[in-house]
Amino acid sequence: MTPARHLWTLFEPLHAVTYFAPEPRAAFEAAGYRGFWRGYFAGRSAPLGPAPAAVSTALYAGFAPSMVERAIPSVWDLAPPEAALKARLDGSVAVLGRLLAGSPGVEEAADLLREVASGAPTSGRALGAANAALPWPEEPLGELWHAATVLRELRGDGHVLAQLAVGLDGLSTMVLRCGHDMTREVLQRNRGWGDLEWEIAAERLTERGLLHRDGRISEAGAATLARAEEITDRLAQEPWDALGPDRTARWVELATPLARAARAELPEVTPLGLPDPQRTSDVTA
Repeated sequence: MTPARHLWTLFEPLHAVTYFAPEPRAAFEAAGYRGFWRGYFAGRSAPLGPAPAAVSTALYAGFAPSMVERAIPSVWDLAPPEAALKARLDGSVAVLGRLLAGSPGVEEAADLLREVASGAPTSGRALGAANAALPWPEEPLGELWHAATVLRELRGDGHVLAQLAVGLDGLSTMVLRCGHDMTREVLQRNRGWGDLEWEIAAERLTERGLLHRDGRISEAGAATLARAEEITDRLAQEPWDALGPDRTARWVELATPLARAARAELPEVTPLGLPDPQRTSDVTA
């Protein structure tokens, strides 16, 4: 596992509780966003303001346009983006407060991660940049969550760029992943793609020699994914290089038990692509 990917496995769970814990869900519903996907799209797209669905579709990359369009822009009729920003922060701080209660080093971990996120390049990475432009929360748990959110969205933006650089898009990347180390049942259902769209993408990958007819990834397909991961990791490593190896190692020391506590709140199988902590060869989505 590369250093950048290892770091991602530590800050991603601190953000991802937003999607799976009861406290954020309750906060979104209290704001008027009833139903899981309304809260998801409202919270994740809120930093972009009331932009059309096409913007979220382009930046998320992996979601079917029709799925995004069922939520954006109609969720803003329920409550404005400012309400979604408040709901996602309040709910996330509440769940982290529950999970990390009594954990040592939270304030130091938050300060270090804020420094990394504040210095991270945002050029060409619009969703990460939109989050980075938001005001910083004052309390340590909010600071920790917001820094993790900025870094995970910047990494996601970089991954989209990496996919395009190797000739893939969000759907084709997922189809390849399902021939490699994830399941179609999880990804297709959670990203809204129809069977015909999925099969067309699989056929095109097969024609390119990236996927076998039986749906297994080919050697060329695995190499293509690996190139995308290398680019993703290289882009994501930049702000950590600025922090320096000693302080990065200190953050890893502080964050490892925090990430373990947050990860316990996540389902065993998710569409996030988080690798098994016991494995070191996974790629990310």
